[in-house]
Amino acid sequence: MTDVTGAPADVLHTLFHSEQGGHEQVVLCQDRASGLKAVIALHNTALGPALGGTRFYPYATEQEAVADALNLARGMSYKNAMAGLDHGGGKAVIIGDPDRDKTEELLLAYGRFVASLGGRYVTACDVGTYVADMDVVARECRWTTGRSPENGGAGDSSVLTAFGVYQGMRASAQHLWGDPSLRGRRIGIAGVGKVGHHLVEHLVAEGAEIFVTDVRADAVRRITERHATVTAVADTEALIRVEGLDVYAPCALGGALNDDSVPVLTARVVCGAANNQLAHPGVEKDLADRGILYAPDYVVNAGGVIQVADELHGFDFERCKAKAAGIYDTTLAIFARAKADGIPPAAAADRIAEQRMHEAAAARRAR
Repeated sequence: MTDVTGAPADVLHTLFHSEQGGHEQVVLCQDRASGLKAVIALHNTALGPALGGTRFYPYATEQEAVADALNLARGMSYKNAMAGLDHGGGKAVIIGDPDRDKTEELLLAYGRFVASLGGRYVTACDVGTYVADMDVVARECRWTTGRSPENGGAGDSSVLTAFGVYQGMRASAQHLWGDPSLRGRRIGIAGVGKVGHHLVEHLVAEGAEIFVTDVRADAVRRITERHATVTAVADTEALIRVEGLDVYAPCALGGALNDDSVPVLTARVVCGAANNQLAHPGVEKDLADRGILYAPDYVVNAGGVIQVADELHGFDFERCKAKAAGIYDTTLAIFARAKADGIPPAAAADRIAEQRMHEAAAARRAR
C-alpha cells in the first residue's frame, strides 16, 4: 500500500486541491508482481462502512484515476444516504484495460488491499468488473458483495439499477405531466450495456417509443434484433437532438450533461443510470433555466447499491425490489423540495443527503 506522501506531485494536487474534497481516506495501491495499480477513496463513513464498486478502466494518467475515484466516492456517499442505507460512500478504481490486464492474480492482490482496510470499505462491481471478478476478490476479502448466487451472492445488480431508473422516470412523468405512464413517450437511451438493456425491457413493456445508441455496435444490434420497435441512432450527439424527445437517459459514463449537450438537448426530462452526469457545477442550473427536469443520477440509479447492501445481510430479491420501488417516492420528494426551496432538483437532493449525513455524524459524536 503506497503512502500518499510518496505519490507523484500531480496526484497529490488532485488529492488535496480537488473541488470534490472532504474525503476521509485515500489509498494508493500497487502490487508489482501482478501489475495492479489502484486507488481506493473513502469519502464519508458517518452512516456506516463505505460501500461502492470497483471500476476497471484504462485511465490516461494516474491523476485522472485519482480524480475519478474521488468524484465517484463522493457520489456514493450521497447515493447511499438518499437510498436510506446504513453505509457511507467509497469507490475504487483499477488502472488498466480490463480486456487485456485483468488477471486472477491482480484481482486477488486487489482483494488483499481492500481487506487491509478492516471493513471500512465494502467493494462491489462497477464499469469493467463483473460478478465473477467479485467472486475472485472475495477469496482474499470478506468485505466483498455483488457476488454470484453460487457463492452466496445476489448476482447481477444491473437488474434493480434499471428498475430504479424506470421508477425515477415514472416519477418525473408524474411531476411534469401529471401521469406516471410512459406509454407513447419518446425516450432516448445512451448506452445499452449492463443497465441500459434492462431499462429498454421496462420501457418496451410499457409502450414507449425508444431510441438507442452505444459505442458498441453489437450492444445496439442485440437490442434492435430483439425489439423491432426500437430505433438505433448513430451516436449520442444525434440522440440528444431527436425531435420531440420526452426523456433522455444517459446510461454510460459520466459528464453527459455539459456545456455542449445541454443547449441542444430536446428532451423535457433527463433521467438515466450513469454516475456523475453533471460535467461541472452549474449545469444543474442550466438545465433548470431551459425548463428541463433533471432526476438526480445518484438517486434514480440506486437500485444496484440497494441490492448489494442487502446481500451483506442475506439477499432477498423481493425485499430489495420493494425498496428500489421507493425511488419513485424519493424522486417525487426531491422535486417537491426543489420547488419549495426554489432550487434545482440536484441541489435539493444534495441538501437532503447532507442533512442525513450530518445528523448521523452528530449522533455518533454524542455517544
